[in-house]
Amino acid sequence: MKLFIGLGNPGKQYEHTRHNVGFDTIDALANKWSIDLNQTKFNAVYGMSHRPEGKVILMKPLTYMNLSGEAVRPLMDYYDIDIEDIVVIYDDMDIDQASLRLRQKGSAGGHNGIKSLIQHLGTQNFNRLRVGIGRPPQGMKVPDYVLSHFSKEDWADMQAAYEKAADACEYFTQKPYAEVMNKFNQNK
Repeated sequence: MKLFIGLGNPGKQYEHTRHNVGFDTIDALANKWSIDLNQTKFNAVYGMSHRPEGKVILMKPLTYMNLSGEAVRPLMDYYDIDIEDIVVIYDDMDIDQASLRLRQKGSAGGHNGIKSLIQHLGTQNFNRLRVGIGRPPQGMKVPDYVLSHFSKEDWADMQAAYEKAADACEYFTQKPYAEVMNKFNQNK
């Protein structure tokens, strides 16, 4: 069983913001696999499917970004999901907009959602799929930037990034994460 976790903030005002690229990627994957995110439990919304490669769960924590681990840990425990079978999808300002970076472990790098996951999972060793959002323009504060929306031009690039991220997730249902990293760790 594989668990794909998209980090973000619930609520209309946060939809499609830079900080919600994890949610948007989960939506792209749900659309690709025709999975309804229709279950609410563990302080999350999620959906599951039995695919030829095995069972998959798509999850969006509803705890707000900074408390993501509070939703993820109980769901993992309930479904008895191993740490090596999860992928956490989230935004990263240190990566060019619409680029992907995949890793198997690492620090939080200042990302509060990842800090919460590390705290609740008890390890830094979990698969990550980071979607680049680029750096804020000079003079703009980081919180304002990550909670801002993409321009129409940038939105098209981001849609393509979400589709590519969904492809990487699908590949992980068939191959080890190291192979997924080799195939998808490239710029746009």
